[in-house]
Amino acid sequence: MRLQYSPNIRIVEMPCSGTIDHRVLLQAFEDGADGVFVAGCMEGDCHFQKGNYRAKKRVNAVKKLLDEIGMGGERLEMYNLSAAMGPRFAEIANEMTERIRRLGPNPLKKQSAETTEKEGDVA
Repeated sequence: MRLQYSPNIRIVEMPCSGTIDHRVLLQAFEDGADGVFVAGCMEGDCHFQKGNYRAKKRVNAVKKLLDEIGMGGERLEMYNLSAAMGPRFAEIANEMTERIRRLGPNPLKKQSAETTEKEGDVA
């Protein structure tokens, strides 16, 4: 079955969602991602016991940080899915794409472009 979701989605596979780190999530935004979602195992069904709980805790901490810096925590989300839920993954990918379209581009992109222009003016 071929699943249809937005072509601008970049998938980064990890052995467990519990290995996701605050820095990885923040780096994605710093590198220009407009939004990020983490797909982990169903709660209570993690092969590594509590990986998905750790991931959820980290995602929530980064969401709070994104709100504090004015970027918007709604640009980051965590979903629990089983490997058999491919159609649901595609649905979530499309929902997140639409959410990010409504929010607009990553504010860091604009700051980066302005910094580059200023640096270009000086040189």
